[in-house]
Amino acid sequence: MAFVTREQLFSRKWFRSYALILIGSIIMAAGYSFFISPYRIVPGGVYGIGIVVHYMTKGLFSFAPDGFPIGLFGLLLNIPLTILGIRVLGPRFGVKTVVGFILVSGFIDLLTIMFGEDPLLIGDDVLLASVFGGVLIGLGLGLIFKARATTGGSDIVAMIFAKYTRMPLGQLIIIVDSVIVLLGLAVFKDWRIPLYSWITIFVTGRVIDIVVEGMSYEKTLMIISEKHEEIKEKIVNDIRRGGTFLHGQGLYSGDDRRVIFTVVTRRELAILQDYISIIDPEAFMTVTDSSEVLGKGFRSLKEKVEQS
Repeated sequence: MAFVTREQLFSRKWFRSYALILIGSIIMAAGYSFFISPYRIVPGGVYGIGIVVHYMTKGLFSFAPDGFPIGLFGLLLNIPLTILGIRVLGPRFGVKTVVGFILVSGFIDLLTIMFGEDPLLIGDDVLLASVFGGVLIGLGLGLIFKARATTGGSDIVAMIFAKYTRMPLGQLIIIVDSVIVLLGLAVFKDWRIPLYSWITIFVTGRVIDIVVEGMSYEKTLMIISEKHEEIKEKIVNDIRRGGTFLHGQGLYSGDDRRVIFTVVTRRELAILQDYISIIDPEAFMTVTDSSEVLGKGFRSLKEKVEQS
């Protein structure tokens, strides 16, 4: 099954996609060059391996006395991994993915040449570097993902393992990245490195989720109450939201129940909870975060598809 998305050349969507890849690559490279590499943090991926190799090869190459360039190593590793991925998994990796990892690799080395090995001089505050490095890497990766591209690397290895082991892809990505983190521990012999590295991996993942899915302030509610008609009137006429009546049955009593399903904002949730606490203090309510809400009263599905 192919995952390559095709866009009309030089269309508005094409320009938007490549602009996101370009901006995301610069931001991601800045995270590595300014925060991650100078403090020997190894946040998985091919660039994590590149950081280990960079410090292991100091003084070995005349063309790179400070160590083999991290970006160049990532590029040299990404090329065979992408070819292997195409052969094993099929055409899942399009031109945008190739452009993505070439740009990230190039910008990592370019920024290092322009600003030096440790431009911010954070010193011993490695925790600050690991957090802000994770924020920048996550922000850059999130923009690249929104362009329907990836940066290749360890994700391809995880996909290959997933094909043959049937293990969940998310778990395999964590395992592969953790092995790379432990490689940093073995080489640098500093137990703090994997701890800072896992902080960076966690922050990166959270920021990617925020960029791709957005910061949602909506809450999904399930309400069971004898006063369901009054609550319905409050939702429809006062808060001006829609909802759905679901038909249920009490597990213990066997009585028929009407369950209100609706989505509101945080402010509207507070108003509704205050109202329900007055008219039916015994009401049952579940509140869950909504990562994304599409439809009438919120962002339309058509709008999302057109902008993605």
